[in-house]
Amino acid sequence: MIVLGIVLGLVLGLLAGGKITRLIDVHLRWIGLIFLALVLRYGTQLAIADGNQLVESLRLPLYAAAFLLLLAGLWPNRNQPGILAVIVGAAANGLAIVINGGYMPVWGPSLAAAQMGTGDLSVNFVLLPTEIGSQFFRMAGPIADLIPVPIPYLNNVSSIGDAFIAAGLAWFVFAYLVRANDAAQPAEVSLGPDAQVVVDSGIGIERPVVLGGGAGPGLSSPFGPQTPYGPRGRIRGHPYVRLAHDPRFAAYWLAQTISLFGDRLHQVAIGVLVYAVTNSPLATGLVFLAATLPNVVLGPIAGAFVDRWEHKRVMIASDLIRAALVLAVPFAADSNIYLVYPLVFLITSVSLFFRPAKVAILPRIVKEDDIMAASSATWTADNLADVIGFPLAGLFVGFLGVAASDLTLAFVADSASYVLSAALLATITIAPLVRVIVPTAASATRVFIGQVSDGWRFLRTKPALIQNTLISAVAQMSVGVTLALMVVFARDGLDGSVIPYPENFAAIETAIGVGSLVGGIAVGAIGNRLRKGWLVVSGFMLMGLSFVVIGLTTNVVVAIVAATIAGVANLVYIIPTQTIFIEITPNELMGRVVAFRSSLVYGSMTLAMAISGIAAESVPVGIVIAAFGGLTLIGGLIGALLPAVRNPNTVRAQPEAAQPALQ
Repeated sequence: MIVLGIVLGLVLGLLAGGKITRLIDVHLRWIGLIFLALVLRYGTQLAIADGNQLVESLRLPLYAAAFLLLLAGLWPNRNQPGILAVIVGAAANGLAIVINGGYMPVWGPSLAAAQMGTGDLSVNFVLLPTEIGSQFFRMAGPIADLIPVPIPYLNNVSSIGDAFIAAGLAWFVFAYLVRANDAAQPAEVSLGPDAQVVVDSGIGIERPVVLGGGAGPGLSSPFGPQTPYGPRGRIRGHPYVRLAHDPRFAAYWLAQTISLFGDRLHQVAIGVLVYAVTNSPLATGLVFLAATLPNVVLGPIAGAFVDRWEHKRVMIASDLIRAALVLAVPFAADSNIYLVYPLVFLITSVSLFFRPAKVAILPRIVKEDDIMAASSATWTADNLADVIGFPLAGLFVGFLGVAASDLTLAFVADSASYVLSAALLATITIAPLVRVIVPTAASATRVFIGQVSDGWRFLRTKPALIQNTLISAVAQMSVGVTLALMVVFARDGLDGSVIPYPENFAAIETAIGVGSLVGGIAVGAIGNRLRKGWLVVSGFMLMGLSFVVIGLTTNVVVAIVAATIAGVANLVYIIPTQTIFIEITPNELMGRVVAFRSSLVYGSMTLAMAISGIAAESVPVGIVIAAFGGLTLIGGLIGALLPAVRNPNTVRAQPEAAQPALQ
């Protein structure tokens, strides 16, 4: 995996117009210490393999010394692109080896999945218990060799630490290949003692937080003005390349990407788990309802609270709390499946505080000129997690099984992703914000209530916004239904002969992600030539038709094609809707206006989850999905009849009279 990471960095760098000769200019501090650590590490391994009894008796201190030297040599280079990921990976591997007395733990089922046997292991490995219990955790199971690589001639089992090292080396090689001689170094953000920041709440318009912190396509869209980079020779000046050299953004982006992949894993696992235990569409739908409900209850106020707290601390605390909650899910399910519901509710509730902090912190860690590119990179990570994470999650969950005890490892992996995210975020240095403290509790309450009310007042007095919101609340009920019942439909409504369950569930989710990616690119390329209102209307109608097709078919291939079209339609209405809100709403009200919109839309989605779950107990699940798809189609047709929806009168919003922000 590590070699593949280096090769990937070389290939991407050369394709981007980089030069391999730039690797000559690499200057690492304490390179001698790094070299000594590698010599000690692999020299010890070779000596043990040759039967040297003295080295065997000193196995633990020699390996521990090698990893400590390696970390000591890498740490002064942590500002180099990708090196921070290498440090995290090396620390994880070193910790696993030290905990096990100088042996790297490996999980037997992963070994079998990689088409290997115990005879293929060297003397430097120890087998983990097959059952995931207390002994598994005492032997550092979550950071052991768990990832099977069943590629002919490359068969192996890798660890999360190996994945970090590979990603970090790929990043490092790519960044140096495309580095210009005058590559700009990241500038520190300097904020004065009286600095204040009023930020967007970061709550996405259409996509609810479910079981994690994925942003979804939010207000910061990648389809605004971008710096053109044209031929390969100009790629080195592109904002993405500048961000690749920014160690703070690198830590931020890598942390979020890792946790997003973990989210996709346990999103698949939670649906499979609840349905396997209860065999009830209603119970399965209710777990996703529990995951969506906090968007309605806490959405309007979470952003306002986070504006008062230190963003970095909110993100780290949220990651650590979610790590503990996710880890408790399989054990709660093993005791009583209904204990999963409050846990899922709490996970999403914590995520609602993470998301606005995630958006608010961006302007504090990147240059002003790179904010749009940084938002785009974050959006891209979310879609990559959909496109890549869901199929991997389906394969992994299918490999594990469907019982609570079988699926424990999926939740362990997601919990570990949150911990690693928190560790990466902790390395980011940010100048503190100083805010004026409200003198009394009464005035603080009045200011807070006033801020929240301003958002609702503005939304309801703008026909283009309130009518779009109400139509969306009707049309997007089908999104809630598919979120709640797709796992049921994949098992009971589709022919599993081509793609078996639960892999077919992951395949449909992947198709929606692919469609969203394609739709986003298409609208970004030609959307300015089309009328925004008609894009919204046509997006709803196209998505409604797609869900009707999905519900009425039993062919998994047809369902995947329709899901891809639904993903395209998703971005066809999301991007122009975001643009309409940006053009009409003043910046200082944006977060609160979008939060109220989100609550209305998510409220209707939550209601649809409950209704569809009850209906699916007595009606075939495909019919339920098709019926709500028809409702989405009707919503689009109604929107076409409303002038404020199909032809919104948008002008660039001007700031309103100054109001007390955080006083």
